[in-house]
Amino acid sequence: MDTTQLLRGVLDLTVLAVVEKEDGYGYDVLRRLRSGGLDDVGDASVYGTLRRLYAAGALTSYVVPSDEGPHRKYYGITPSGRDQLARQAKEWAAFADTVSSLLPRGARA
Repeated sequence: MDTTQLLRGVLDLTVLAVVEKEDGYGYDVLRRLRSGGLDDVGDASVYGTLRRLYAAGALTSYVVPSDEGPHRKYYGITPSGRDQLARQAKEWAAFADTVSSLLPRGARA
């Protein structure tokens, strides 16, 4: 199954979940998403999502100097972002339950 469309629908949720566990810079967030099983997530999609969530007030940012090159912009979750995460997690769980209930028993996880 091509997961591209599925990723678009849950990228905000997954980025917020990763940053909620621990602040991270762009590539770090991307790496954690991929190591969590979202292998097909694109670099540009994650960076764009981080910028959009920051602009919407769901994330905060701060700069940390790096000894290995340019400074890194870290993102952390705001109270508004935690609310969004909780709301979207409930919506995802309900959606996943609905889809699972429509699948044949042998196809369910």
